Amino acid sequence: MPPAKKRKTRTTAEPAEEVQEAPSPTKAPSQPEPEPEKTTSEPEPTAPSTSDAAAKAKERAERFKALQARAKTGAQKNLKEATLESQRLATDPNLLTSLNRKSAIASHNLMKADAEAAGEDFERKRAWDWTIDESERWDKRLKKKDAHRDDQAFQDYRQDSRKVYKRQIRDLKVDMEGYEKEKMKAVERAAASGGLEIVETDDGELVAVDKNGTFYSTADSTGFVEHKPPKDAVDRLVKDLQQAEENRLKKRRERMGAAEDGDVTYINEKNKNFNNKLNRFYNKYTAEIRDSFERGTMI
Repeated sequence: MPPAKKRKTRTTAEPAEEVQEAPSPTKAPSQPEPEPEKTTSEPEPTAPSTSDAAAKAKERAERFKALQARAKTGAQKNLKEATLESQRLATDPNLLTSLNRKSAIASHNLMKADAEAAGEDFERKRAWDWTIDESERWDKRLKKKDAHRDDQAFQDYRQDSRKVYKRQIRDLKVDMEGYEKEKMKAVERAAASGGLEIVETDDGELVAVDKNGTFYSTADSTGFVEHKPPKDAVDRLVKDLQQAEENRLKKRRERMGAAEDGDVTYINEKNKNFNNKLNRFYNKYTAEIRDSFERGTMI
């Protein structure tokens, strides 16, 4: 029995010593530990990365919103332009011109009625809105219009040729830039050859006099034979001649077609169309009567 007690005291004494020695490292808080320092220094590099990611995400969102707004604006603009284009295509220009003319005539008649009701001279009142130059141009235009209307009837072949020539001259487009270049070249050639002389008039104006007739052509000039027209001018002349020939053949075919129709029962093209319409509806009823008239058996 005594030895067993001694063993018990030894076994109980050893854990007591271990318990007393275990808390000894926890009772030394004065020594600095390196781990808390590591935990405090770790968040510093992660903060800028999160802020950059947020800024990039915000920038992407703003760009996406801008693209959405741009796409919406473009779609609205395209729809508006398509609507206007459809309206322009649906509107008849001849009808629009007719409506504008009718509106102008209606406003003119209304102004005239108001002036007559007020006892005023309408023509005199309307002339207040025109200047002298505009009035002269308008009178000249009316005179030219009347002369052109009187000149439409066929008089003789010379007059007809004159009208064709005037129409060709009116449609002719002069290349002023090319003319100025050729003019300067001719002046330089004449000045280099000594054939161009500068003369001062009595008014003090300087005038270039061409001695040899190379620049200012006269009846004795021969410089025009050396002129070579450009290719586009030659092509334009050929095109005009071909068009004139086509017009001549077209009129000839029309005359031949009119001669092949038989008897001429019309005075103009409009009357011809009207007679053709009548024949289309009433020929089957009047064929016997016309044949009787031609045979002379109607009486």
